[in-house]
Amino acid sequence: MPDTTVTTYEVQPHLGRHQALDPRSLAYVPLYDGRPLRPTAWEPRLPALDQRNLITQGIRTSTDYGLPTDLDALGSCTGNAATTLLSVLLTPERATAAGLNLTDPAAAQHYAIGLYADATTRDQWHTYTWPTQDVGSSGLGVTQAMHDRGLITQYVHATTTEQLCALLQTGPVLMGMPWHAAFSDPGTRGFIDSNPAWATSPLEGGHEVCITALEDVAHTATGALDPDRTVLRFRNSWSAGWGDHGDGLMHLTTYLALRDQIDLIQPRLDGDTP
Repeated sequence: MPDTTVTTYEVQPHLGRHQALDPRSLAYVPLYDGRPLRPTAWEPRLPALDQRNLITQGIRTSTDYGLPTDLDALGSCTGNAATTLLSVLLTPERATAAGLNLTDPAAAQHYAIGLYADATTRDQWHTYTWPTQDVGSSGLGVTQAMHDRGLITQYVHATTTEQLCALLQTGPVLMGMPWHAAFSDPGTRGFIDSNPAWATSPLEGGHEVCITALEDVAHTATGALDPDRTVLRFRNSWSAGWGDHGDGLMHLTTYLALRDQIDLIQPRLDGDTP
C-alpha cells in the first residue's frame, strides 16, 4: 500500500488504533447536500464489549490462539468498534449466519478479536500480525477485513462536521482518534471532554470507537452547525462500567480540535444511501 499515509501510536492493552489514510479510499467522501441534520440514534444489539478483561469472560488466548500465556487485554479496539457497528448494520439472522452471536457478549468479544486479527493482516505496513504480536490496527484495515468477509459491500468517509452528521442520519460511523488521559475518566453523562484541560493531558495512544448517535444538534444564528452545542455519542469497548453504561459523549469542538488525527469511516450495505 505505497500510497497510504500511516500514523502509528504506542499500542497499549486497551488502545491499539493507528491512523491509515489511503487517498484511493478517501476519494469516496459523499458531499453534504444540505439535508436537515437532526438528532439520530442507532442502538447496538450488543451490550458494551470489554477488551480489557478477557480471562474473566472465559477467553483464553493461550488455547484459542496458541499463545504461551493468557492475555487479559488486547489492543483490539478496531475489531470491537467494528463488531458493535455490525450489530446495528446486520439483521439478527444475518449476524448469526456471519458467526456473530448477539446474545452472548463473551462470544461477541471473541468475534471482535477475530476481526482484529484480520485487520492486522489487511494493514500491510505492519511487520507482524496478531496473534504473533499485539500490533494494533486501523479503521481502514478493519473495514477492509469486513469487506473481505462479505459483511459489507461498500464504505465511505467523512472529513467535515457536516459530512459526519449527514452520515449519522443513515447509520453508525467508525471513528479512530488519539486518546488523551483525560478521556479515560469521563465526567457528567459520560462526556470525555468535560475537563477543559483535556488537550494538555498526556496522549496515551490511539483508539477506535463506534459513533452511534448524533445526540444533540445545534445551529448558529446563520444556520451553520454550532460545534459547541452539537454532541456525538459513541460506544466504547471497556465494558458497561465505563462512562454512561459503556458509552461516551463528546462535542463537535473536540472533533475539530483533533480532526487531523481522526479518521471517520461508515461501512455500508447495498441499498444504503450515503
